[in-house]
Amino acid sequence: MTHEHARDPWRLLLVEDDRELAGLLTEVLRDEGYTVDVAPDGQRGLHLGLTRSYDVLVIDRGLPVLDGLDLMRRLRSRPVRSPVLLLTGMGSVSDRVDGLDAGADDYLAKPFDLDELGARLRALCRRSRDVTDVLRIGSGQLHVGRREVTLPDGERIVLAAREFALLHALASRPDAVYSRAELRRIVFEEAHAASLVDTYVYYLRRKLGRRAVLTVRGLGYRLGAL
Repeated sequence: MTHEHARDPWRLLLVEDDRELAGLLTEVLRDEGYTVDVAPDGQRGLHLGLTRSYDVLVIDRGLPVLDGLDLMRRLRSRPVRSPVLLLTGMGSVSDRVDGLDAGADDYLAKPFDLDELGARLRALCRRSRDVTDVLRIGSGQLHVGRREVTLPDGERIVLAAREFALLHALASRPDAVYSRAELRRIVFEEAHAASLVDTYVYYLRRKLGRRAVLTVRGLGYRLGAL
C-alpha cells in the first residue's frame, strides 16, 4: 500500500470484530498515515460514527450486536455522509447489491489484497474531502467536520464532543422529536444517568441560545433555531 501523506491525515473508522484482522489493518493503515479508530461491534461503530467525524468508514458486514447493513442504514439515516467501504466474506451479486443499497460506496470481498484496499480507500477519501458537510439550523449552520456552529450574525462557536453529538443528532432529523431515552442511547452510549441529556441540552442552550433546542412537553426534545 502507498499513501499520499498530507498535513491533515485522513480519519478512518474501522468496524471489524475479527481481532486479528482488525489489528493487522490498524497497523498497516496507521503506518500509511491514517488516523484510525477501531470498533469491535456495530453498536460501538454507531456511537463513534455519530459522535466523531471521519473521511471514510470501513465496515465489516458480519458484525455482532448490530450487523454491518443495519449499521450503515442507521448512519445514513442521521445522516452520516462519509464514504463507506464494506468488507464481506459474501461475494454474490445479490450480496453486493444489498450492501450498496444499504449505503455502502464501495465493496471488497474477503480475502482481499492490501494494495487494492489502499487504492479504494484513497479514492473514497479524496471524494470525502471534496464534500462540505453542513447542516442548517434555522438561519445558522452546523459544520460537521469542524464540530463548529456558525450563528446568523457570523459568530463561530466550537462545540465539545458530546454537545456536538447531541446537536448533530437533532439537526440530522430536524422535524423529529427524540425522547430522552433515545438521545441517551444515541449520544451517551456508555452512560446511564437520566439527567445527562438534560444537562447537555442546558449546555447547548447556554452556548447557542434558548431556542436552539426545543422542549416538547411529555415527549422530549427537537431541533429549534439559531
